[in-house]
Amino acid sequence: MPRYPIDISRLLTPGHPNWPGDALFRVTPGARIAQGDSVNTGELATSTHTGTHVDAPWHYDDAGVKMSGVPLAAYVGPCRVVSVQGRGEPLTVEEDALAELPGSLPPRLLLNTGQPAHWQEFPTRFAALSPAFVREAARRGVTLIGTDAPSVDPLTSKTLDGHHACRETGVLILEGLNLSGVPDGGYDLICLPLPLTEVDGAPARAVLLPAGTLGELG
Repeated sequence: MPRYPIDISRLLTPGHPNWPGDALFRVTPGARIAQGDSVNTGELATSTHTGTHVDAPWHYDDAGVKMSGVPLAAYVGPCRVVSVQGRGEPLTVEEDALAELPGSLPPRLLLNTGQPAHWQEFPTRFAALSPAFVREAARRGVTLIGTDAPSVDPLTSKTLDGHHACRETGVLILEGLNLSGVPDGGYDLICLPLPLTEVDGAPARAVLLPAGTLGELG
C-alpha cells in the first residue's frame, strides 16, 4: 500500500547532473550563524530545466507561451502512471505502448521508463517519445505528458520531434520525474512549478495522492 503523498520529484543534491551545456545546479553559502550572522542563507543558481521540471511551450516554440501563460490547473488533478519501454536506436516509446490502455485517459499521463531514483551522472541513453505516441495520447484525452526521462526527445536530437508533436497537439511537458517504485495506476497529481514568469520552464515539486482526492480543477 503506497504511503501518501508520494513524492515523485528528484532530490536536488550537491552535484546534481544537468543537461550537457546547461548551468550547473549549485547552492553557494551566504550568511551563517556560526560566522556571526543572525540567519543561515544560500544563493541558488541553476538551469530552468533542472531535475523535475516543466517545459513552457516557449522552450521549443518561439511563438509559444512562457511560464506565466500556462495555467497552474494544468498540473493538478487526475493522472495515470504507466510503465513503458523504449525500443530501437535511439530508444523510443512508440504508439503501441498505449495498446492495452482504455480509449479515454485522464488529462495527465506519467510515463515510467525505468529511470533510477537518483542520477549519479546525466543519462545519455533514455527512452524518448515518438510523435505517433504523443498524437495517440492526445487523441485519448491527454493534455500533459510526464516522463522520468530528462527529455521527450533523444539527447542528440536537433529536430525535437517529440517536443513539436506536443506543440501541435497542445500537450504540455513534464520531465525528470522520479517514478522508481511507483505502482502503475490512477492517482491525483499535484505538480507546482516555481512561480517564474517570462521564462521557458521551471523546476517543480510533484507529488501523487490517491485517485479522487482532488477532482478536476477549472
